[in-house]
Amino acid sequence: MTYKLHMLNEQGIPSLINGVDSPKDWLKKRSDIFKRWQDMIGKLPERVPLDFTIHAEIKEDGFIRQHVTYNTADADTVTAYLLIPKGAEGKELPALLALHGTDEMGKDSISTNNAKHFKNYATELVKRGYVVLAPDALTAGERIKTGEKPFHNAYFYRDFPQYSSITAKNLTDHRHGIDLLESHRFVDRNRIGAIGHSFGGYNAYYLAGIDARVKAVVTSCGFSMFTGDYRPQRWADRDWYTHFPKLTPMIAEGDIPFEFHEILALVAPKPMFNWSGQSDPIFPHWKSIASGLHNVYQLYEKLGYHDRFTSLLGAEGHDFPPHIRESAYQFLDKWLDHNVNF
Repeated sequence: MTYKLHMLNEQGIPSLINGVDSPKDWLKKRSDIFKRWQDMIGKLPERVPLDFTIHAEIKEDGFIRQHVTYNTADADTVTAYLLIPKGAEGKELPALLALHGTDEMGKDSISTNNAKHFKNYATELVKRGYVVLAPDALTAGERIKTGEKPFHNAYFYRDFPQYSSITAKNLTDHRHGIDLLESHRFVDRNRIGAIGHSFGGYNAYYLAGIDARVKAVVTSCGFSMFTGDYRPQRWADRDWYTHFPKLTPMIAEGDIPFEFHEILALVAPKPMFNWSGQSDPIFPHWKSIASGLHNVYQLYEKLGYHDRFTSLLGAEGHDFPPHIRESAYQFLDKWLDHNVNF
């Protein structure tokens, strides 16, 4: 199944609730969406047993910062900060995987004083009582390959030919991050969430859509749509960061295998918080983005979980402003404060 992009631009996006009159109907439709998604990104490899090393530990104001590494599939290693609240001893706390945006500093851009535009959500959340794991994505932070530029990933497709997409690699690495969190003695394994901005935002909801252990998700300026996008080929082959190589010949013909609100809907009915800005220069097509988000809300409403989906749209740009972060944190506080059966 494919869509003609010009038809979506003319007639509107496919409805998620069309033909969905029961949870069983949604599971059937979800299965079709997931298959199309998996066909594009490729299957993920089996997870490997956790191997976790603490390289350094520093006492910060209100928390402990550990510089850690943990293994992932394909004999690869992820570098990260593990942030542990002061007074965690003897407790089982909620935890978050905090994913950074398109910043060459990687984990440092959201969890240190180097955070740009005050997007230090990892640090703010550990001070709120969460155990937070902030990993470097491949091509950023300590995982920039020697001789390569940040977020230039052509080498990845040469070094890891077993992957159809770097998206599958990111998801593989993030699932191993969840392994670390759920095995940690200070973490309540039933209260793990994900949060991210921009690049980290869409990786957060991708992860929540495929991993049942992620119980709630926050995405900031990470949701886009093909419909209304003046350069939808951004997701296909390019000189900088290629997300989905298999999309390249399709998009050249004006075809798309899914719309992104369908991928966002894979998260349903888990609690999900989305923030998008009308002045976002990266994803400026806010009208189609808003349409996609409303469609996802209609699905949550149809399934009887309208209170689990919060979508905010404001006049701001590609940022995660303080008042929006506070709203997101309150959302996580609510949904990760106790067990929710999904």
